Amino acid sequence: MAGITTLADVETIEQTPLAARNLPPTTYAALQQGAAINPGKTALIFFLQGATYQQAVSFTYQELMARINQTANMFHDLGIGPHDVVSMILPNTPEAWFTIWGGEAAGIVNPINPLLEAAVMADIMNAAETKVLVTLAPFPQTNVWEKVAGILDQVPTLQTVLQVDLANYLGGVKKWAVKLLRLRDKQPRVRQPVYDFTRKLAAYPAVELVNGRTIHPNDIAAYFHTGGTTGTPKLAQHTHYNELFDAWSAARGIEISPETVMFCGLPLFHVNGVIVTGMIPFSHGATVILGTPAGYRGAGVLPNFWKIVAHYRVNFFSGVPTVYSTLLNVPADDQDITSLHYALCGAAPMPVEVFQAFEARTGVRILEGYGLTEGTCVSSVNPGEGERRIGSIGFRLPYQEMKVVELDAAGKYLRDCDPDEIGIVIIRGPNVFAGYKEERDNAGIWVDTGDGRDLWLNTGDLGRQDRDGYFWLTGRKKELIIRGGHNIDPRLIEDPLHAHPAVALAAAVGRPDAHLGELPVAYVLLEPGKTVTAEDLLQYAREQIGERAAVPKQIKIVSELPLTTIGKIFKPQLVWQEIEAVYQQAVSDVAGVTAVTVTVGPHKVHGTAAQIQVTIAATADETAVLAAVQAVLGQYTTHSDIHVNR
Repeated sequence: MAGITTLADVETIEQTPLAARNLPPTTYAALQQGAAINPGKTALIFFLQGATYQQAVSFTYQELMARINQTANMFHDLGIGPHDVVSMILPNTPEAWFTIWGGEAAGIVNPINPLLEAAVMADIMNAAETKVLVTLAPFPQTNVWEKVAGILDQVPTLQTVLQVDLANYLGGVKKWAVKLLRLRDKQPRVRQPVYDFTRKLAAYPAVELVNGRTIHPNDIAAYFHTGGTTGTPKLAQHTHYNELFDAWSAARGIEISPETVMFCGLPLFHVNGVIVTGMIPFSHGATVILGTPAGYRGAGVLPNFWKIVAHYRVNFFSGVPTVYSTLLNVPADDQDITSLHYALCGAAPMPVEVFQAFEARTGVRILEGYGLTEGTCVSSVNPGEGERRIGSIGFRLPYQEMKVVELDAAGKYLRDCDPDEIGIVIIRGPNVFAGYKEERDNAGIWVDTGDGRDLWLNTGDLGRQDRDGYFWLTGRKKELIIRGGHNIDPRLIEDPLHAHPAVALAAAVGRPDAHLGELPVAYVLLEPGKTVTAEDLLQYAREQIGERAAVPKQIKIVSELPLTTIGKIFKPQLVWQEIEAVYQQAVSDVAGVTAVTVTVGPHKVHGTAAQIQVTIAATADETAVLAAVQAVLGQYTTHSDIHVNR
């Protein structure tokens, strides 16, 4: 952290009351503050393709604020007030930024992952009670509009649709070719009026907001959906003060100035992209490079990443472990990347080997941090100028409380944990969200420590704090593998496997077992060009894993691991695969069953559920066979719905 080397430095900052810091009261005011530093400076640069990163469009701060004002004024004209919702189903484009900040100035913005299934998008919009939707116009090799058009009738509150046209970022012939293709292809009919975002925007005032609204710090600014690793999404409510405080406080940890250039490669439906590579630089008058609509996933982005850094003199980027492991295989050659000061890593633990190899090869300081949507974004980070302890998530942010506690089985507070004692991480402070929109989702998330002050947020993360104030995550409580009542932290398996020279990534999950409840299994992705057998890895695991119960029963070498859209390993998918395999075999062994199909996925009531299609032999007693199937499945804990075919 710039100016912070120890926890004592964080506490020194806090000797000045937060109220005396004169933070801007809203996200709109924070943007105005950043723009006022130098209105003519470049605020945003966007390029459409990774291979042609030099071909970009740019916006000065004066132009950025003009677009935000126009967007807010357009939303106001379309009926958006302080409590109304603008949903956004967009990839990373300048219009996404205009929608986020203009939406917060007019009402409430709700960014939605464009890669979600259409039915989930509809669920989110219905939960948000969406009034206006900003989404993508039809464009080659994208299916966003195709998915969205099919669900618009399922959102009764939706009144208006605005389309962002990526063809506007193409040159000459290509631009008109796309528009001609669109005319040729019959577009689905929808009941809501559909407008071109850019054309409609042009009709609105650019100098100031015209809605007459006084935005208050505790007004809801955004609904961010959660559930990247936990099934059905919930809507986390961010206030204006949540977002501006988290950006201000997190910026105490990096060297940020109007001369800073940040690369934004994480998606703008996610808080890291919006806060770390959005609100932080924009509120300080810095420059943001928006690299392709798909960010790091965009064709040519990672293969050309060091060229992009050298061309734009990038100082900072934020990524996830998969980004860093991929970049290790991208030679920098003769590119001058000395402009890079920091790289932030969060979302998932980074293997020590990747961390050390990346720093040695690039000279870039990696700052491992931690945050969650419910904490707005960042909650802790390693000190950029002090000792960075590899594997830790650093110190808590100034003015945010964070500690490790022991809770009982019902989630009630028992005591604070001692230094280096593992417990549940809880947080409290101005960046902690205003709760989920649906009140039923708030059950059990708050912790009362009995100090007579605000409640704490139960993050659900297992961790410890060492004697010097550094926090260390040790796993997710809900990811624990429970073998015969024995809790196994997946990292006991994953960390030793990551140390194997042939292993790029490893993920350990529980496989259902009729006797022990769960048995550990591990999925492994190998380094490019490396070979090793599963049996060799099993033997290695037996030698390296200190806890016998944690030694995986099976290691599966795979060509790819399921990832969320920000690069986290999506462990529920692996768990579902294991449940499917076990249930498939168990039901197939029942006499009278001739065929079975098992599908496992998230369930709104049960969390996870299995849908089982069973075909029964014509000569079999259906009642007896069904009873036998139910008896077999009764040995396991995952809920199942059985459907019989004859």
